[in-house]
Amino acid sequence: MTWDELWPLLQEGAGQTLQMVLLATLFTVLLGLPLGVALVVFDKQGLRPLPVVQSVLGFVVNVGRSLPFIVLMIAIIPFTRLVVGTTIGTAAVVVPLTVGAVPFFARLVETALREVGSDVVQAAQAMGASRTAIVAKVLLPEARAGIVSAITVTVIALIGYSAMAGTVGGGGLGDLAIRYGYQRFETLVMIVTVVLLVVLVQLIQSLGDRVARRLSHR
Repeated sequence: MTWDELWPLLQEGAGQTLQMVLLATLFTVLLGLPLGVALVVFDKQGLRPLPVVQSVLGFVVNVGRSLPFIVLMIAIIPFTRLVVGTTIGTAAVVVPLTVGAVPFFARLVETALREVGSDVVQAAQAMGASRTAIVAKVLLPEARAGIVSAITVTVIALIGYSAMAGTVGGGGLGDLAIRYGYQRFETLVMIVTVVLLVVLVQLIQSLGDRVARRLSHR
């Protein structure tokens, strides 16, 4: 395969990968952030102790994190078809990407929130702040650097997941590497797609680290 033939394929694959990852990241943050907050707030030492609810949520999160993505992607095919009407293509892959990333991101958010000093929370309580105000104006702002780092790690994980999605015709760089680099023994395609994925991960990690450092109080 010549470079002139490869370039349009790379553009299409990179665009599909970015689309999958960005959409999945958006839905993951929208769903995973409240879940991570709930894991902390409903803890027996949290702002609204509900140990049973917290245990159930923790169990669900642990189950979600324990499933390999390729298994999860196949297992929820009926759900994917119900949501987007198909199980093939970029739009379809966003569903398992989100389902797989939400438990992972929720645990990272939980860890970031637990690192907020208890004295800060107690000071807010002493001033009469409501639980909602403490979460919105104390916990989340104080943990914002950790949450940015959690988003960064999650985006990188999603890039890896999206590459695996190529095994079921999900599109993107992973699909390109499998169809041309592996099945057709096009070494150039394999090398270029791997390099692009590595560069993309490095750029996201550098950007995430920079933003997290700016937001950190330390």
